[in-house]
Amino acid sequence: MRLKIGDNVKVISGNDKGKFGKITNLTTSLVTVEGINIRTKHIKPATKEKSGEIVQQEAPINISNIMLCDSENIASRFTVVKTGKVKERFSKKTGKKID
Repeated sequence: MRLKIGDNVKVISGNDKGKFGKITNLTTSLVTVEGINIRTKHIKPATKEKSGEIVQQEAPINISNIMLCDSENIASRFTVVKTGKVKERFSKKTGKKID
């Protein structure tokens, strides 16, 4: 996996196309991005004393629908270069280090 939690990304397809956010959760093919793909969930009351509620939460999106951004929020493809024992990510468009 070449993406990490906390990376800045841009959504490149879907209803939230063009928006920026940070990765909050990451699996092999799905990513949850802060403030992106907000869904409304209706929760039933658990007991008679508790009332039901409506909660808005972020739903995961496919990893193919996002693109990694550098520090200036310029989205581009990236390459991983091994320097010594450390792997570093560089933007292909700007040539800047992403980490």
